[in-house]
Amino acid sequence: MTTSASARSGLLVHTPLRPFGRVVEGTAGSRIQDIPVASLAAWTLESRVVVLRGFSLMATQEFADYCREWGEVLRWPPGEVIDLVVQDDPQNYLFASGDVPFHWDGAFVEANPRWFFFQCLDATPGAGGETVFSDTSAVYRDADPETRDRWSQLSITYTTEKLTHYGGQVTERLVSQHPTNGLPVLRFAEPLDPAVYKNPVAVDVVGMERAEADPFLTELAERVHRREYCYDHEWCAGDILVADNFSLIHGRNAFSGPTDRHLQRVEVV
Repeated sequence: MTTSASARSGLLVHTPLRPFGRVVEGTAGSRIQDIPVASLAAWTLESRVVVLRGFSLMATQEFADYCREWGEVLRWPPGEVIDLVVQDDPQNYLFASGDVPFHWDGAFVEANPRWFFFQCLDATPGAGGETVFSDTSAVYRDADPETRDRWSQLSITYTTEKLTHYGGQVTERLVSQHPTNGLPVLRFAEPLDPAVYKNPVAVDVVGMERAEADPFLTELAERVHRREYCYDHEWCAGDILVADNFSLIHGRNAFSGPTDRHLQRVEVV
């Protein structure tokens, strides 16, 4: 992607985001279906996050059917399309108004999603709730060789009660390999304090005593939160967003006030 302010690709305008990502703007009547899947997948692989603006939103079933063009759509108990809205009495922190710590989608399912898609049906300007993405391939790239070697030897176990549409226990290598470009990536989700979050997540480093694990996890969390690795997306009604679930982990800033924000999410294996 060009590093200039914007670049034209047909009738689409591409504008780079910082520190990664791009916005693709369409003209009136543009449809995501008009972009070849191979092209949009290549843009997402390169940029990690692609935000489509000026494109028509899709009806719920149409959204799921479009995502099927990318691969197998992951079906959760509520269905293929998950509605993300703040609930008055949520069972899970994902539907509360507070922050959502970093994680990757599909941690507690057998098939980790390759891509995830959002479309924003409604958003409240200035109400917070930005989705934050961290580029773990860049975090790994910038670490010194000794740190990389230590990371490559570690596995982490995540445990949470199964409520709503996910939960259980899973153990993952901290360092994994991106299935398309082969780059090392980090599979890391932050611990969730049960005093703060509903449906908390316990994080244990395999073979490491708690006295050593706690400062290790704190330091790792500090790294992935560094601004040079993070893009905060402030949602606008009409946004469609495609993200690379292997390169990235993501979370959400807390809402700063009442919000009517309504996102829909689909994950593709």
